[in-house]
Parts: sequence; structure tokens; C-alpha cells
Amino acid sequence: MKLNTSKTTLSIIALSILSISTSTQAHAQNFLKKHPQINPYQYEVVKEKAFDHGAVTSAHPLASMVGAAMMQEGGNAFDAAIATQFSLAVVFPGAGNIGGGGFMLARKANGEILGIDYREAAPSKANRDMYLDEKGNVIPGKSRDGASASGIPGSVAGMISTHTYAKLPLAVLIEPAIEFAEFGYVITEKEAKGLNSEKANFLKNSSAASAFTQKEWKAGDTLYQPELAATLKRIQKNGLAGFYEGATADMIVKEMEHSAGIITKEDLKNYKPKFRKPLEFDYKGHHIISFAPPSSGGILIAQMMKMIAPFGIEKMGYNTEASVSLMVEAQRRAYADRAEHMGDPDYWKVPTKTLISDAYAADRMKDYQPGVAGSSKITQAGQVHESEQTTHFSVIDGEGNMVAITTTLNDTYGNKTIVAGAGFLLNNEMDDFSVKPGVPNMYGAIGGEANSIQPGKRMLSSMTPTLVTVNNKPYISIGSPGGTTIPNQVYEGLVNIIDHKMTLKEAVDGPRFHHQWIPDVVAVEADFPEATVNALKEKGYTVTKRGRFGRMDGVQILPNGKRTAAGDKRGDDSVAGY
Repeated sequence: MKLNTSKTTLSIIALSILSISTSTQAHAQNFLKKHPQINPYQYEVVKEKAFDHGAVTSAHPLASMVGAAMMQEGGNAFDAAIATQFSLAVVFPGAGNIGGGGFMLARKANGEILGIDYREAAPSKANRDMYLDEKGNVIPGKSRDGASASGIPGSVAGMISTHTYAKLPLAVLIEPAIEFAEFGYVITEKEAKGLNSEKANFLKNSSAASAFTQKEWKAGDTLYQPELAATLKRIQKNGLAGFYEGATADMIVKEMEHSAGIITKEDLKNYKPKFRKPLEFDYKGHHIISFAPPSSGGILIAQMMKMIAPFGIEKMGYNTEASVSLMVEAQRRAYADRAEHMGDPDYWKVPTKTLISDAYAADRMKDYQPGVAGSSKITQAGQVHESEQTTHFSVIDGEGNMVAITTTLNDTYGNKTIVAGAGFLLNNEMDDFSVKPGVPNMYGAIGGEANSIQPGKRMLSSMTPTLVTVNNKPYISIGSPGGTTIPNQVYEGLVNIIDHKMTLKEAVDGPRFHHQWIPDVVAVEADFPEATVNALKEKGYTVTKRGRFGRMDGVQILPNGKRTAAGDKRGDDSVAGY
């Protein structure tokens, strides 16, 4: 693998793969014949680039290139987003999906803002105590592994709802994904390691072997997914009915039998995305738009940015003890509120207006003492009175439409269940509910009654697709995967850009820290400044080092009008545009 400062070249391509490329393109690959610059057997990871018209950044080079190609064909940011999502379901199976769900946040060129919630929902047979044994204890793994962990998938319905704002036919937008699945694409070293490490889990939790389990993978191998291609063709031909009814629905329900899943044909047929009013707030001359509940992300970043706003963080320096401790204390207070007050607004009254108010932010920081470590035993949720695997992609087109989508299977490869005959992974989003109040989920997040399980309810999410405007003009589309770390990543990224005057790429790549109230620990990445770590410990904080978290991607409009796109250094994330 050859590296330079801006791109990674996948050069280990066998002659046999190239011959496959030639033979398949000759008779079947309509999209790829039209776009010869997109070669699924040889491609580059481009980390940063500026474009004159439209730009896409996502977790995989092929998906980003597909999104850019759709804009070149006359599509807009919505076309690019749909094509990118379906492509990620093929080329980034650890998190890209049609068996999961997500949130689409957009601002149209005319200023209209849109939020589509296609989060998974609890099946009709779900109940509050479904993951507890007869003694009331959590049954290990039941909410995480196998079909029993799956919520009703929303991704396909979400993309079809998004198509209302697109220009090109849906069949055109799905075609690249079909070709990648049917005729294969070359996998990277990271992808090979991921598939190999989960092979035993795929075989254990699925009723049949699949494309993922056929061999031990290595970088440069070509992955073919014919069953997934057939599923995508059914969606291409029949739209919603191609997934939520007919053969695909039959396969999903049959897979439920293997590991005590409860999704029914009626659950699938009745699933509907929901339009949510995006959450908006201002921070130092920037207007920030993010997602409302059942995402916790928008409320959290609004709370945290408002809590730190009066303290002059821009004078404290980047990742210093002063700036980090201030931001951590805001994180502590906001995440305490998350556990107590946030859930699906259709089932729980979320006091959003109060939580994001300036007065509430000021009240929450009354007991903040600069340079003194707080305590999560003392800091609890505020009193309100009022009537890790995921993927993100960002798009800004030439007209000024902005789209930010965060979509997920929850854990890496979801519940490790591949639907037999259909070739796609299911989610384990049921673990995002409070399976038992006070018991942490896989990300260590504590929840209560606000996020308890009920049929049809959508589980609380940390996904935080976010847009920024300045003077009512489009500026930034940004977001990240990473479980409960997501809101903190976006929070830190925006502070890096707005307060510390970093470029988008610097903000995306900078070392991160995370505090989520419980556990009372500041987690930092391995490359976090050692001097700051030591200073925090001296002040009384418990600090632990961990591996990289998140893969933040964004697009920003520069003063000269160019769209600069940045892909996170932490993965194969890549940018494309024209």
C-alpha cells in the first residue's frame, strides 16, 4: 500500500481481477461503463480536496465517487446522498446498510430545512422487559447478538422518502450499488480484517453461510455479493414493496426464527419514516442546525456549546487543560440530562425547549469551578419544568443544497446476522433502548423510563448529523459515527473550527476526548497531548487512553465558493466531487 500526504493508493490488484473487470464491464455494468473513472478494482483514498461545484465525503472512496457522479449527471445533493447510502450498504458492510436506520438532515438552497427520521423501531411484539430473565436480570447478549436484537429496519424507507427532493430516477441511484454487489469490488486491509474477525459470529448468528464467510480475506481480494445484488434489484424495481413486502420481507421474517427474532411481516409493511423539525441554535455568529429527538445529539451539542459560550474558550488554547476541563464539565452535565430526559418524543415528553435554552445552560454551569474536577456523583440531571458502529456522510452541491446523513447498524456489523438469501446484515438497535433502567448499554450509556422499550417506539440515538450556516448562507455539513461519542466529536469539531480557527481537515483529524457522565472518566485518544493529560490528572480527573474513536467527515464552503471536503484520518474515509 502506497501512501502520500493526501491519498492512499490501493495498488495490490491481481491480473485476474483486472480481467474480471474487463469482462463484466463489457456486457453488464451500465453505470461503470458510463463512469470509467470509477473502478471498483482499483481506487484511491483521497483525504482532502476542494471542488468548484459539488463535494461528497463518506466512509468509502467508491461511495463518495458515486455521489459525485450523480451530481455530475444533473442530480443534486439528495441524489448524491441516496446513491451514496445504497453504495455504502455494499462497500462498507460494517456500518453502511439497508438493514439499519438513520437520520437525514438537509437544508435546501432556498433555506428550507428538513429532517427525516428513519431510525429503527421496536417490533409490535416488543415489551419493556423482553431482555430480562425471570429474576429481572439482563440476559447477556440477547439485545446485541442475533435476530432478537433487531429493530425494524428504516434505511430503505428513509432513502425513498429522501427521493422526493432528488432529480434523478431512483433506479439510476441504486444502479451503482447493484453493480458493486454483483460484479464485486476490491476490499482494503481494514475491511479484510473486519470480515475475518467476525466470521465466527456471522456463522453463529445467521441461519446460513453468506458472501462474507466464504474464505479468509486479504487486502486486494474481490468481494462478490450476488444475494445482496438481487435484493437491491427488487428495491430498484418495486421501491418500498421490494424490501418491506414480497420476497425480501419473507426472508427477513424467516431469519427471525433462527435466533428468537420478533419482527413480523406486518411490522415491515407498517414501518414509516417520520419528518422531524430540526433543532436550531446560534453560537458566536454561526447558526447551527442539528437533529431533534429521538436523536440526543442535537440537544447535547446545543447544551454543551451554550454552556461554554460565556467562558472565552478561544483564549484558552486548543486541547489545553483549561479548554478541555471546561468542555468536559459541559459534557458531564449534558449527558446526565440525556439519561434522564431524552427519548422518542412520540412516547415521552422531551423538554427540548428548556434543555437548549440560554437560561438553563447558565443554571447548569452555576457550580462550575475552573480548574476543579467535577464529580458525576454530585452532578445529576437538571430539574426541568416545561409545558460505535455507524457511518456518516456529508454532501454540498453546486446550488447550495446541504445534506448530512448518519446511518447505523449500531455495533460493527450490527447483530452479526446476515439475512439468508437476501445478503444484508441486520441491526442490533434494540440495545439502544434502556433494556433495564440504570443498566448501561454496550456504549456504557445509562438510561431510564424515557428510553424504555415499547412497541413501535424508536430508541434514543446519539447520531448527530449537523449543518452550519453563516449570514443565512450554507457553510458546513458534518457528522461522525462512534456511539455515544458522536455528539462530543461534533461538539469538539465545531469548537475547533469556530473558536480555534482550524481548517476543516485539522478539526476532523485532531485528537479527541470524551466524557459521558457515567462512567466518570475522561477518555482520550492515544495521540492526545501528554501535558494536558497530566494536568487533568493533577486537577483530579480520571483519564484513560483508548484507541481512535469516530470517523468524522465534512464538507465546507470556503470564502471563494469552493467546496472543500475532508475525510477522517481514522479510516478509509474519502472525498470526491467535481
